[in-house]
Amino acid sequence: MNSSAAPSAPPSVAALPRALPAWAYSHPEMTRLEYERILKPSWQIVCHISSIPKPGDYMTLDLGADSVVAVRGADGSIQTFHNVCRHRGSRLLEGAGNCRAHITCLYHGWSYRLSGELVGVPARDTFPGLDRTQFSLKPVRSQVLLGFVFVCVAGNPPPLEQTWGSFLAEFAPHRFEDMVPLGSFYIEHWDCDWKIAMDNYLESYHVPIGHPGLNRMFTPDYDDQVNLPTGVARGISWMRERESSQWSERMYQRLVAGVSQDLPEAHRKRWSFYSMLPNLGIDVFPDQMDFFQVLPRGPGKCTIRGSSFALPDERREMRLVRYLSARINRQVQREDEFLCRRVQLGLASGSYEPGPLSRLENCMFEFHQLLRERIPEVRLASAPARFA
Repeated sequence: MNSSAAPSAPPSVAALPRALPAWAYSHPEMTRLEYERILKPSWQIVCHISSIPKPGDYMTLDLGADSVVAVRGADGSIQTFHNVCRHRGSRLLEGAGNCRAHITCLYHGWSYRLSGELVGVPARDTFPGLDRTQFSLKPVRSQVLLGFVFVCVAGNPPPLEQTWGSFLAEFAPHRFEDMVPLGSFYIEHWDCDWKIAMDNYLESYHVPIGHPGLNRMFTPDYDDQVNLPTGVARGISWMRERESSQWSERMYQRLVAGVSQDLPEAHRKRWSFYSMLPNLGIDVFPDQMDFFQVLPRGPGKCTIRGSSFALPDERREMRLVRYLSARINRQVQREDEFLCRRVQLGLASGSYEPGPLSRLENCMFEFHQLLRERIPEVRLASAPARFA
C-alpha cells in the first residue's frame, strides 16, 4: 500500500444519483404501466382480520380497474375473490358490510356461497346446460400476516415472511394480530401523483423543515435506518429527552411510556416507520399502529387509504395518549399533503431538471430504481412518443 497516494476525490454532484424526470409524474401512460407492472404484481392490504370478524363480513379493495373482496366464511376462514359477477361482470360488493350467507349480484340476482360457489341463478331453465361449478367466483391469491389480509391480483411475489424478514421480530411485541380498529378506514384524495406521495414517505430528509412538531419530539428516523434487500425498510425516531414546547407533544412525551409497560423498554421510547415497495407504509407507536397505501388516481392524482389499530385498552390514560397521538399525526398528514402538492406544482415548470439525491434519500432512490427496471422509459429525460 502506498501511503503517499492521494486520497480519492469525493463524488461530484454530477455523479450523484438523480430523481426521476418531471414528465414521469404527470404522463397519462405512466398510470397504466405502473398499475400493470408495479401494483398488480405486488402484495396489497385489503383489511385487518378484526375488520371482518363474523361470517358474511366483507371488505373490498379497489386497485385500478380491479376490485377484490375479502369475506369471512361460515367456517371462520377468510376468502378473497375478484369482486365481479361471473354472469355479466357487475361489481358485486362495495366498501364494507355483511352479506349474510350469500354474495348476491344486484343486477340479475346470481348468488354465491361465501366460499365462492355459484348456487343461485334466477330463471335457470333459460340457461340450458349451465354447469354452475364452472362459474364460481374467481379467487385472488392471498396471505394473512400480522393480522392483515394481503392480496396479489397478478404475478407471483415472494411470501410475505420472506419479504419482511427480520422486521417480524420487531413487530412481535406489539401483537398486531390481537389489535382492533380505532376507527373506520379513511380515504383521502391528494392533488399529487402517487409516486410523489411515496417519495415523501420514503425519505425523512424533509422532516426537520417540513415537520417541526416531529422534530421537536423525536430524532430523525434516518439516524437509525435499516434497508433489507427485499424492498422493505425501517427507520426509528427516538424520543428526545428535552420536552417539546407544545402542549400536546409534551404531554404525549410524558405519558406514553407509562401506558406501554407491556412493551420492551426500547419500544416505549420510539416511533418506527416501515415501508414495503411499491406503496405500503406501516407506522408503529407504543400506543397503536397504522398502515396506509398510496394508490394512483390518474396522472398527478392519488388516493391515500389506511386505518389505525390498537390493543383493546379502556384506561383513561391510554385513551388520552391515543388522542394525543392521533392529533399529532393528523398535523403531520396535513403537512405531508401540503408538501406533496407543492412538489407536483413545481414539477410542472419547464425549468425543472432532476436534482441530486442525498444519501438520506436512499429508500426513495431504490423506489425509483424499481420504476426504471419495470418501466425503462422513465430513464429518458423526456417522454417518448411511444411506450413499449
